[in-house]
Amino acid sequence: MISPEPLDQPAAGAVVARHRPLRGWPAAVFIALTVLGLLLVMNQLFNLRFFAGVTLLENQYLYLLLGAFLSLVFLAFPSRSPEGGQPSAKVPWYDVVLFLAALATTTFFAWHAERIVTQAWEFTAPTYALAVGIVLWLLLLEGARRTGGSALMVIVFLFSLYPVVAGRMPGPIRGFDLSFADTMRYHTMGVEAVLGIPMRVFGTLFVGFIVFGAALQVTGGGRFFANLALAAVGRFRGGPAKVAIIASALFGSMSGSAVSNVLSTGQITIPTMIRTGFHREGAAAVEANASSGGTVMPPVMAATAFLMATILGVPYVHVAAAAVVPIALYFVSLFFQLDAYAAKNALRGVPREETPGVVQTLKEGWFYLFAFLLLVYLLVFLRREATAPFYATGVLVLVAMIRKDTRWTRARAAAFVVSTGRLLSELVAILAAVGFLVGALAVTGLAGTISSDLVRLAGGNVTLLVIVGAVACFILGTGMTITAAYVFLAITMAPALVAEGLNPMAVHLFVLYWASLSNVTPPVGLAVVAAAGVAGARLMPAMLESVRFAAVKYALPFFFISSPMLVLQGVEPVTFTRLLVAATIGLGFVAYALQGYLPGLGSMNSNAAGWTLRLLLIAGGALLAAPEARTSVLGLAVAAACCLLLALAGRSRWLPAMAPRMAPEVAGSDAAGEPVS
Repeated sequence: MISPEPLDQPAAGAVVARHRPLRGWPAAVFIALTVLGLLLVMNQLFNLRFFAGVTLLENQYLYLLLGAFLSLVFLAFPSRSPEGGQPSAKVPWYDVVLFLAALATTTFFAWHAERIVTQAWEFTAPTYALAVGIVLWLLLLEGARRTGGSALMVIVFLFSLYPVVAGRMPGPIRGFDLSFADTMRYHTMGVEAVLGIPMRVFGTLFVGFIVFGAALQVTGGGRFFANLALAAVGRFRGGPAKVAIIASALFGSMSGSAVSNVLSTGQITIPTMIRTGFHREGAAAVEANASSGGTVMPPVMAATAFLMATILGVPYVHVAAAAVVPIALYFVSLFFQLDAYAAKNALRGVPREETPGVVQTLKEGWFYLFAFLLLVYLLVFLRREATAPFYATGVLVLVAMIRKDTRWTRARAAAFVVSTGRLLSELVAILAAVGFLVGALAVTGLAGTISSDLVRLAGGNVTLLVIVGAVACFILGTGMTITAAYVFLAITMAPALVAEGLNPMAVHLFVLYWASLSNVTPPVGLAVVAAAGVAGARLMPAMLESVRFAAVKYALPFFFISSPMLVLQGVEPVTFTRLLVAATIGLGFVAYALQGYLPGLGSMNSNAAGWTLRLLLIAGGALLAAPEARTSVLGLAVAAACCLLLALAGRSRWLPAMAPRMAPEVAGSDAAGEPVS
């Protein structure tokens, strides 16, 4: 039976502790402002004309939207998370002051929106407006710290003040400088910083998909997709881990949030994995990687796809289509790796009697798939990127009313509003703060300087430039959220790669994939933090384990950046088919070698000879997956030779012995299908 997940999941203590449980007047205010913010967005997108005789300027609309959701950060996110357990439900006086200040500053700018445009306050704002702008700057820094972490706040703070000292910096990072006052005017009243691309995309595209994801979660979508995957593959060896992949891919493709993904599907998959033999850290790592994959899977892609479409100047559907093959290769390779892990450790699946039936599961939750297909239809065929998720949400809620166990009650509606408000407030604080980075790079000219310096540093060596780009993406991705890291890298790193002749779509997906690694990489690893809370696992061992499972995700971007055909750019059917088959087989070799197991041959010993064969298999698989035909042939030869050696190893006393017996494919039977005593 499908039932909605509770809004506050006590098992995930590390993540839940970020949110203050709201009661009394703070809860009422939170719900009221969230509803007002959503009505404001719908009025703008659907042209509903709630404000008779009033036409909102774009900057006026964005200031009001910023005020509605930034103020909620100081109600929902405490200044510091306690060590274990929940934060106090009481809102301290200083958070009330910050809440009122956020409302006051944004209302001030919204009231003066026309003067900001007509009198060019971006350069000539009066002193009192400058003072309000400084207060807004400080509020956004604090909001970024509470939602994105101290690392994000420090980076935003330094970059926001960079224009003040840009003219005194050394050559490679020197730019045009401004006074502190002019910098604050530009940031808070211009159209390239706080109200820049991130905030504009939020106001036009992000909100609807966050609403759809929240409605899906509150209605029980996470449980449905987990049950559907459990019915399909739960009985096979390592079944719960394979369930995590499928469920997280399906739910993550719509929620767009790795943490929400973990807290929805992970509530089912993680305990089941532990019960069938996975150690806690491994179960947390598996779910974190599966959920992280959902953030780069169409159609939502953590809402970053809309930023990418805006920066590239292409329709959103082009970005979504380009992302299909890479994410399919990632999930297939993760599936291979987990199959090897389960086989090597003799992990069985879930007993048949404990798995739900496919027909019964579809009968109970068909409307989730219907809402998903409607969303895809509206996005792909009608090209209604801004309004599609609102229609899909309306249909989802309406059809959910048919069944008693999914019917929306007053409590469920309140949970939906609170969940939506939390997600939107967190996102708006991060995006508006990231606007400081964009503004600083734009006004100083540093974005172009960094790109040209990187090209010059690489000396025309595209491979070196790609490696430098990957390192930069990795460093920033471990200290910033996926959205913040992508925006920064799309402005600084991507132009350098495109200037060297690389395909723009492949470059931006390359940047996005590396930026998304922050979800599973220390020290941030928010998806691992959430999964470790659900699993009761030790955090750092879980993070290290997640890095091992993410190995293919680290390598995959190099394949599609060197062969844009894998992101559906310039497709030639015969060549594309060869690339896809070679990449699938090659990544399969890499995945199985990482776990030290090959189907039909058994496990590789952890001695020198065994590790040598594993490294050769990894190298052969990587060469096979590489786009060049010559390397593919070489890779196939290396992989075939390794398989031959492994086959001989099982029959030789000189080569490392193999374990020829495989783990049971299906719970309750051995490899041959005979019952296990």
